[in-house]
Amino acid sequence: MTELANRLSGMDFSPLFISLKTGIAATILAFFAGIYTAWLTMREKRGLRAVTDGILTLPMILPPTASGFILLLVFSTRRPVGGFLYDSFGIKAVQTWLGCVIAAFVISFPLMYRNARSAFEQLDINLVYTARTLGMSEHKILWRVVIPSTASGVASGTVLTFARAIGEYGATSMLAGNIAGKTGTISQKIAMVIQDGDYIGAGIWVAIVGVIAFFIILIINIISMGKKYDKW
Repeated sequence: MTELANRLSGMDFSPLFISLKTGIAATILAFFAGIYTAWLTMREKRGLRAVTDGILTLPMILPPTASGFILLLVFSTRRPVGGFLYDSFGIKAVQTWLGCVIAAFVISFPLMYRNARSAFEQLDINLVYTARTLGMSEHKILWRVVIPSTASGVASGTVLTFARAIGEYGATSMLAGNIAGKTGTISQKIAMVIQDGDYIGAGIWVAIVGVIAFFIILIINIISMGKKYDKW
């Protein structure tokens, strides 16, 4: 216990803070992108919808390292897109915290998109038709009718997106690297200390992640259950 206490008192908690701020930033981006893409996809024809859905869901199916490799090709300063962003705006994703956010966003986005789309599919379409007959714009229908009516599903998707974002490892390692105090997340820290044979340090970080994961699951359960089981 004394050794554990000493380890805790001398620990660098920057991986926790980096993971949390990366997760928050990626979740905010995925929230709006996921909702809008789900809304637009729902309005497409069936064949086009299947293709669009496959493309948007692809990062969830591909190995994270494969997604990270694609991101590295896109955002490398030696490539057209990455070079243009860096030369024109000074934006650099490789080996930066921005790279952590981009990687977490790309990997977690499909969860937000799929949950939002599933929630929209459960919506009574007559509510949308009624809003259109009242002259509401599509933007207002989305935020004043659809989102409030599907709040539980959207909220669950948001929490799951955050959970996936803070736990991202493969794509983040490929794009942002593992720079202590800058891009080193909890997942990267666990892998690094295990490689060094520091099982106590790994156990501490796993326990921290476990606590976060438990509260995420608890929040999802509270959101999804609501008052459905009050009569049981």
